[in-house]
Amino acid sequence: MAMSMRRNLKPRFSMLRSFFLFASLLSSAVPVASALTLSLSEIGPRVRAAHPSLKAARVVVDEARGRQLGSGRLSNPTVVTEFQNESQVSPGSIGISLDQAFPLTRRLKLERKLSAQLVEAAELEVRDAERKLVAEAQALAVKLLAVNQQQALRQQQTALAGKLSQFANSRAKAGEISALDATQIEVDNQKLLIESRRLDIEGITVTGALKPLLGIDPDEPLQMAGELPGMNLPARSASWQQRADYQSAQRKVESTDTEIDLAKAKRYSDMSAGLFTAREWQKTDSRREGTGYVGVRLSLPWPLWNRNEGEIAEKTASRTRAQLEVIALAAQIAGEADAARREMAGHLQLLRDTQDKVLPRLTDQTTKLEKAYQSGQTDLITLQRARDLRLQMEATVIDARRDFHLARIRYETAIDKGSTK
Repeated sequence: MAMSMRRNLKPRFSMLRSFFLFASLLSSAVPVASALTLSLSEIGPRVRAAHPSLKAARVVVDEARGRQLGSGRLSNPTVVTEFQNESQVSPGSIGISLDQAFPLTRRLKLERKLSAQLVEAAELEVRDAERKLVAEAQALAVKLLAVNQQQALRQQQTALAGKLSQFANSRAKAGEISALDATQIEVDNQKLLIESRRLDIEGITVTGALKPLLGIDPDEPLQMAGELPGMNLPARSASWQQRADYQSAQRKVESTDTEIDLAKAKRYSDMSAGLFTAREWQKTDSRREGTGYVGVRLSLPWPLWNRNEGEIAEKTASRTRAQLEVIALAAQIAGEADAARREMAGHLQLLRDTQDKVLPRLTDQTTKLEKAYQSGQTDLITLQRARDLRLQMEATVIDARRDFHLARIRYETAIDKGSTK
């Protein structure tokens, strides 16, 4: 009976093998989504085109333009009809009139001017939002490129440590060195692996923060191409006056001037002019007698109790506040640009000192100590200290390059260099 069960199971296993083979072939035939690869120079255009908040902000501009279409227009005319039936004491009458209100001041022109200024202010707000979001995305991209370089450095160090570990194990088996040295090298290798995993986690965190800024789904893979660009200290620039928020602050002063003029124009209400016609009739004896007439009426405002002093005072105070905000923002921008440029100079000097002065000596010293350890002329502790210091200096070079470009992004954001692109 057992033999018969085995014979019955063989076709089933063969069918299962065929099914899994077909499934594996089918899965291999399905194309795998390739990762989106971007360079640092492509971050800005991608943010401007794909960020959801910027798409919503551009709709605000359309809303302002819509309000502009309805500003500065006359109010609709008023048509009035009257009918009175004839009675014993009064004749019957029917009349119709057309009334239109007209401003006595430049109110309509000022309203059109103010709405145009508000459209420009909305456009500047979009530009300022682009400036900030692009800077945030570029900073994350720089950090991700630095993480990739740190990973490459750890992989290089792990490969060198692996070769040293093989040498130490072979020497320990031959009894030429202590087995503790081989164990210590293995421990150091594990430390490099832990640092590499920590960098993996940091890369995941940075990538997760970068994807929403680029309009990428969380499940879509993303890779940064290339390396951090060269380091050149830019010349001082005074072009920050074209920065969007500074321009917006200046436009706010101009719009408050318009609001003051508009508040003064509102001291006088609109005049009203009308044209009317009417006909009256009255029945006398056996016949009906009637008469008709056409007339014009004019209504003028009399600003006796309210001359709009409250709104005028409010808009005047708003203008003073807007002027002070311009001065404060100018000082803030100049300080941001100067601090970022000084920070760039500091990181550039640190990189040059480390890369040109310290690292060559450490590299030469480490190479000599590796040969000396292999020949038994030095101990493991001395070699490990030299290698750790070299790794630290190489990581310092990458960090200095990263911090330089982070400061460069802050500098270019402060002077709004990207607005001219």
